[in-house]
Amino acid sequence: MPARTVLQRADIARALTRISHEILESNRGGSDLILLGIPTRGVVLAERIAANLEAFEPGSGVVGALDVTMYRDDLHRHPTRTPSPTRLPAGGVDGKTVVLVDDVLFSGRTIRAALDAIGDLGRPRAVRLAVLVDRGHRELPIRADFVGKNLPTAAAERIFVRLEETDGDDAVSIEGIA
Repeated sequence: MPARTVLQRADIARALTRISHEILESNRGGSDLILLGIPTRGVVLAERIAANLEAFEPGSGVVGALDVTMYRDDLHRHPTRTPSPTRLPAGGVDGKTVVLVDDVLFSGRTIRAALDAIGDLGRPRAVRLAVLVDRGHRELPIRADFVGKNLPTAAAERIFVRLEETDGDDAVSIEGIA
């Protein structure tokens, strides 16, 4: 089944702008706010959101990266995952509102791993979740606070997120698995 493009560059930019505004409104400004992107595309999305936050409210675009590889419960099925470095802003996460940023929310297992990883790094005041795409099919009771697009999918479909920084263009597509 051929891939079907559901979001293009302008759609992604609008979704990230909306998410950025929602984050600032929810946090009542940008103070004590940290965005932690989950590699690979979550980091790129976090950096884009941070640039928006910085443009809307200078000083609020604090961003880092959170590698969850060693916290995953599926390493036995995918043992060749390459860990990425975790980068925390100066001062860490203690007492801050942390917004985890990822490209696609599916089963919830990556976010569970991220919550475990954050617990080892400190004690944030609150943890929120921002995703570009929520495709459903949750296996764990995890829900995104900020969603770019809800894309209900069949179990036999896959979502592909392409971003300029990693893939050369911006697009989200759905492809059926044969």
